[in-house]
Amino acid sequence: MDKIVDWFSIFWQESAEGTGTYAYTLLLGLQLTLEISIIAALVAFVMGSIVGVCRTLPSPLVRRLSGGYVEFFRNIPLLVQLFLWYFVLPELLPRDIGMWMKQIPHANFYTAALGLGLFTSARVAVQLSAAITSMPRGQKMAATALGLTTRQSYTNVLLPMAYRIVFPPLTSELLNLIKNSSVALTIGVAELTQSARNMDSYTFQTFQAFTAATLIYLVLNILVTTVMRRIERGVAVPGMLVAK
Repeated sequence: MDKIVDWFSIFWQESAEGTGTYAYTLLLGLQLTLEISIIAALVAFVMGSIVGVCRTLPSPLVRRLSGGYVEFFRNIPLLVQLFLWYFVLPELLPRDIGMWMKQIPHANFYTAALGLGLFTSARVAVQLSAAITSMPRGQKMAATALGLTTRQSYTNVLLPMAYRIVFPPLTSELLNLIKNSSVALTIGVAELTQSARNMDSYTFQTFQAFTAATLIYLVLNILVTTVMRRIERGVAVPGMLVAK
C-alpha cells in the first residue's frame, strides 16, 4: 500500500513550472490536446469535404488542382509540414507579413491545429471522393432528371449518402488526429505528451509521467470511439456493415 501511495504522490506535488500540481499540469496538457484536436477536426472536415467534392466534379482542371492538394498534404510527413508552416513560411513571405505571423499570440498553437487539420483533410478528401464515386450512378442521374443543379445534386442527394458511407473511416481519422496532436510538442505546444515530458524532466519519474499520459490517451480515445459508434449506428446505410 505504501508503494502505491508513493507512486501516486508525485502527481500531487507542486510542479516546477508553478502551474499547480503535476496532475493539474497533465490536465492542462489534455485541454490543449482537445482544443488542437477539435480545431483540426473542423478544418479537416471542411477542407476535406470541399476537396473531396472537387475530385469528383466534371472539370478536369478542378480535379487536377484538388488532386495536387491531396498529393501535397498526404505525401509530406506531418512533422515536416509543421516545421514548414511555423519556421519556413514566415521567412518566405514579405518581411512585414512574416514578422506579423511570428508575433501572433499563441502562433505555435494555431499552426499546430491548422497544420494537423490540413494534413488530415487530404485523407478525408480521398475517403469522401471514393464514397461519392462508389455510389450507384442512378442517384446522380435521377437528381439530374429532377432538374437539380450540380450544387443541389451534391447537397441534397450525393453528400448526405456519402457522409453516411464514409462515417466509419472518419472515426478512425478522428482517433488518428487526436494521437497525431502529440507532434505539436515539436513547435513548443505544451499538449499532453509535452506535459508528460516536462514532468519527467523535472522529477525524473519517467514511468509515472508517461504511464499517466498513456492512460489519459487510452481513456480519451475509448470515449471518442464509444460516442462515434453510437452515432454510426444511427446514421448507417441499411444493408451495410456497422461497427458493433
